[in-house]
Amino acid sequence: MIIAPSLLAADFTRLGKEAARAESAGADWLHLDIMDGQFVPNISFGPAVVAAVRPHAKKLFFDVHLMCGKPEILLEPFVKAGADQLIIHVELGEQVLPLIWKIKQLGKKVGLAVNPPTAITAAQPYLDKIDLLLVMTVNPGFGGQTFIHECLPKIQLADAWRRERKLNYRLEVDGGINNQTVAECARAGADTFVAGTSLFGARSLKAAITKMRKIAHDNDPALADLKVPSLSSPLLPL
Repeated sequence: MIIAPSLLAADFTRLGKEAARAESAGADWLHLDIMDGQFVPNISFGPAVVAAVRPHAKKLFFDVHLMCGKPEILLEPFVKAGADQLIIHVELGEQVLPLIWKIKQLGKKVGLAVNPPTAITAAQPYLDKIDLLLVMTVNPGFGGQTFIHECLPKIQLADAWRRERKLNYRLEVDGGINNQTVAECARAGADTFVAGTSLFGARSLKAAITKMRKIAHDNDPALADLKVPSLSSPLLPL
């Protein structure tokens, strides 16, 4: 289970220190939301900010989510800034496949995001070409939104496809993730969890990450399927 604090919820006056705090607190990844004010109704930060933050969290995997209408002009700048994975949106239509190949050519992992109003089936043609499928559980653009429970069946279906086709993409969720919704998403099949306010807003970031990871792990359906004999069960022959 991967826990990825979202830098969008951090203190913008000290982003470098916030990234370092996430690393020392035991985060697996750092999620960076890039907004252009057109694809989503907000603006966040660009490659220069990511490049400035990168030295403060050298060990963290940088999960860069491009909520942008023209990601093709941003791929190389973000790779140079230190991105390890670039996520684009399935809503870009015919642009998706060329963008996937371009990211691969740049030597980075590829993620594909699906917004709440978009059918998860839109991602099906690309599942064997990506490293991660991001199911958005809020409409992107702003942090602190309420989790949309109607997205849970999408997660279940994406996990079923992964198992049926024996694919290895990670299944990420982002939006309204807290200790309650992380359990619901883990039970649905998610294994990678982006959380902003519930982590950076906690009194102890380390304790919050540890607790969220444990809840996700405890609700992993793969682990729930394991049958452990009780002490009262008959002993099996050696």
